Amino acid sequence: MEFSAKQIAALTQGEIVGNEDATVHTFAKIEEGIPGAISFLANPKYTSYIYTTQSSIVLVNKDFVAEHKIETTLIKVDNAYESLAKLLNLYEMSKPKKQGIDSLAYIAPTAKIGENVYIGPFAYIGDNTVIGDNTLVYPHTFIGDGVNVGKECILYANVNIYHDCRIGDECILHSGVVIGADGFGFAPTSHGYEKIPQIGIVIINNKVEIGANTCIDRATMGATVIHEGVKLDNLIQVAHNDEVGSHTVMAAQAGIAGSTKVGEWCMIGGQVGLAGHAKIGDKVGIAAQSGVPGSVSSDSQIMGSPAFDAKKYFKASVIYKRLPEMYAELNMLRKEINELKQQLNK
Repeated sequence: MEFSAKQIAALTQGEIVGNEDATVHTFAKIEEGIPGAISFLANPKYTSYIYTTQSSIVLVNKDFVAEHKIETTLIKVDNAYESLAKLLNLYEMSKPKKQGIDSLAYIAPTAKIGENVYIGPFAYIGDNTVIGDNTLVYPHTFIGDGVNVGKECILYANVNIYHDCRIGDECILHSGVVIGADGFGFAPTSHGYEKIPQIGIVIINNKVEIGANTCIDRATMGATVIHEGVKLDNLIQVAHNDEVGSHTVMAAQAGIAGSTKVGEWCMIGGQVGLAGHAKIGDKVGIAAQSGVPGSVSSDSQIMGSPAFDAKKYFKASVIYKRLPEMYAELNMLRKEINELKQQLNK
């Protein structure tokens, strides 16, 4: 499909600087621009490329001021990155969607399948399971008994959803996601560890996206809950009875131990570890590789292991680099003090 600068400006409420009849049919990074492509400039580090890019149209923020002549057509918008995301979503929605049930898929007789659903070869749909309208289930995906999957979801290949779990509307589960495996519950005995049955479920609310090979364990009792709008990266572990507040985002390899509650609109960096039975407030930022041993109040920004206030961490890290010199200076001062004491005692 082809769009003109005039059409794109209307979609993004933008202002055209240049040829309103310029057309594009693809997307490209600004540094790799080609004729017929649309690019964007949001990071000042890439400003130099706007003067040399071959892209036909570039989205820029309204406060952008050119320092040299620009050949390409600009569309000035409130937020170039958000406008690009909007266009990419429109582009994705314009692609034809798969429909129909492959003859190699297994669907239990008691399952209920909505309208315009795609179920790929070797997918498995269990007893009393519900699949909502316009949902896509790709090959080799397993959906156990009693599961409820909402409308307009995408379950990519090799997703596994254990029995009785619930998935909301407009969710995306990438390949290798496991929903509802047993929580890590064992009771020590004189003979070893005895398994504690995990009889709860997982509830995933609307518009959640879960990255590849991420695991969300079922609750011991009750539910592990992922609230609306949460975005989880690849390779994340969410343990039994955890709760992740709406619109929280977590980067790859983060892990949450059992029975921890994470608030709304939190940003959790890669390889962060959260201890069990903690409560993380709303709008908390946790820097990558931080270890969080306990609860954190709302609006905090923390880092380190064990994690503490980010500003104090930066100050401490500066001192940490100087510890060898400071230690040598301390020893020298001790020596001088001892010498002075000896002289005073004479």
